[in-house]
Amino acid sequence: MAKVFIDGEAGTTGLQIRDRLAGLDGIDVISIDAALRKDDAARQDMMREADVVILCLPDDAAREAVVLADALGADAPGIIDASSAHRTAEGWVYGFAELFKGQADRIAAARKVSNPGCYPTGAIALLRPLIDARLLPSDHPVSINAVSGYSGGGKSMIADYEAGTADAFQLYGLGLHHKHVTEMQLYSGLTTRPIFIPSVAAFAQGMLVSIPFHLSTLTGNPNAGDLAAALTAHYDDTPRIRVTAEAIDATKGKLEPQALNGTDDMELFVFADDALGHAVLVARLDNLGKGAAGAAVQNLRLMVGH
Repeated sequence: MAKVFIDGEAGTTGLQIRDRLAGLDGIDVISIDAALRKDDAARQDMMREADVVILCLPDDAAREAVVLADALGADAPGIIDASSAHRTAEGWVYGFAELFKGQADRIAAARKVSNPGCYPTGAIALLRPLIDARLLPSDHPVSINAVSGYSGGGKSMIADYEAGTADAFQLYGLGLHHKHVTEMQLYSGLTTRPIFIPSVAAFAQGMLVSIPFHLSTLTGNPNAGDLAAALTAHYDDTPRIRVTAEAIDATKGKLEPQALNGTDDMELFVFADDALGHAVLVARLDNLGKGAAGAAVQNLRLMVGH
């Protein structure tokens, strides 16, 4: 029986993780008294008891929690950090099991795992296979566009949307320094910093990440089938990520973001017109599923051997 402490279980991601763990054999979720959630000594006692701690905290609080855990020395638990604090940090294994063959084994052997961001999950899933297959040059200037449900925006954004006071749709990150860009570039394999423009809309969960290409600028001037084949080969033995067969059809002109809500799956699509030489690759996922809680549970199961 693996003991798991969710530090920050009252937040959106923490609650989602707890719900998922409730149905798993061999996992015992231990909880701190609500009155002691900010008591460092009490939290450290919980960490000492746990086999794995999942951090569902703001970035600075997550860094402080890691200091508490490390202070336990030989009694320190494994850590999965769902914040963005350690995603590119030395000594942490990136918790995207499908990144490349062997990454799941690295996660299983790790003591510190950084959970991927929701937007990077979609972008990296589309880009990494094309770079590995040498269809996409690593120095290619890439633009990444995405829309998410408001549940990924934190307490104040959730409150604004639920109160009906937020705009129906908004672009943000227009300063071009969104904190996810470094993560996207590093794990996709890009050597040129991509342009990333995120947006949020008036639905709670769901996400689309889209990347357009001029096919003539890619290596060997590939067609839609070549792009889809590279994605399919990369994810051939990964049940949570699917390249849907009907995706290679330019007549299918619409895609909505909420179809995978409540699941831990991700779908990848290639929409293209070979005559025009244009393609748009799209990842669809639940920003709270494969984009957050689902990935954390997947990493936990690898770390404890379930």
